[in-house]
Amino acid sequence: MNAETATQSEIQSPAGLIDQLGQSARTASAALSQLGSASKSHALKAAAKALRDQADTIQAANDLDLKAADQRGITGALRDRLVLNATRIEAMADAVEQVAELPDPVGRVLADWKRPNALHIRRVAVPIGVIGVIYESRPNVTADAAALCLKAGNSVILRGGTEAVHSNRAIFDVMNQGLESASMPPQVMQMVPDQDRALVGAMLAAHRVIDVIVPRGGRSLVERVQADARVPVFAHLDGNNHLFIDREADREQAIELVVNSKMRRPGICGALETILIDARSANLVPAMVDALCKHGCQVRGDDPTQALDARVQAASEADWSTEYLEAIVAIKQVDGLDQAIAHIQQYGSGHTDGIVTENEQTANAFLDRVDSAIVLHNASTQFADGGEFGFGAEIGIATGRLHARGPVGVEQLTTFKYQVRGKGQVRA
Repeated sequence: MNAETATQSEIQSPAGLIDQLGQSARTASAALSQLGSASKSHALKAAAKALRDQADTIQAANDLDLKAADQRGITGALRDRLVLNATRIEAMADAVEQVAELPDPVGRVLADWKRPNALHIRRVAVPIGVIGVIYESRPNVTADAAALCLKAGNSVILRGGTEAVHSNRAIFDVMNQGLESASMPPQVMQMVPDQDRALVGAMLAAHRVIDVIVPRGGRSLVERVQADARVPVFAHLDGNNHLFIDREADREQAIELVVNSKMRRPGICGALETILIDARSANLVPAMVDALCKHGCQVRGDDPTQALDARVQAASEADWSTEYLEAIVAIKQVDGLDQAIAHIQQYGSGHTDGIVTENEQTANAFLDRVDSAIVLHNASTQFADGGEFGFGAEIGIATGRLHARGPVGVEQLTTFKYQVRGKGQVRA
């Protein structure tokens, strides 16, 4: 079935609607693949300009979402994820421009060799095709996901969360105006037209018209996508992130990194959730707790940590596997590197984990042995971000092990094909 032959009732059903969007996206993807780097970059710059020119429109839409959030009682870091202001809208436009300036990932020669029979073989990067993005809370994902997909030659179907519906729609409309002004193929960027949850299920089943699904949100969303999808998924699990404070850590640096990792923006997936501290450095705990409390952070801890500071509340077993996404952090004392790594292996989500130490050998052991998408030495976990990696933006942090892992940027949104050139060779 295609959009032209579908009956009206089929189109109006969730499956029919997604099929219609997917067919349009497939057509747009084929047209997009014929455009050169300059055309894609020009279109993204036009979209960035539109974001700046219509910042007031986007801000007004965001105000509606924030009003609804206040009525539902959403506060703290969860509300902060929804907020757009002049600075954040400018950052969103700037990220789109940065993506526009990136080298084109399409057409890269990934490998090149000749066989003894003189066949010349190349592995070349190509677009994936049609990408579906299902996301929650943060409206800037609308712009980031669209820009990255388009730069990599893909069309995109977006389905944002209800809590940011007005903001997402405004950003989508504004960017589309910019893309159309630059003569981009119609339907290269589409948004699911309403918040019916059945449409999410239809996207997950649309393996004929969607090539990959990228979920970006809380554990419940990602688990549903992984359980129900008949389309390949770039997994993005929660960020239960750790910093291990080694006994040879610089004390002042350790405190600064802990505070920044937790409190710069507590509601993002790169925020620190658990501090592991070598028991031989436990005398650092009161100063660390003092710094965290001054920034409004609630601190929970195991029994030895509570004994060092009365402000530390008791941590339960559940705290070690919790992504708080708010101003709460847990502290646990461990007996050195091996125990720290064992804790991360047991409770971590494979997102981002770091070590603070002046011992290069210990740092290298941590970086080699911790099997997370991002591992850090003497740096804030808040650097778990595609923009900070030089990707311009990210469509998410993939925590799986196939194809894409870590920040998903333009290169991760391509696949490859083999080009084989011969001179009449036949196989014996």
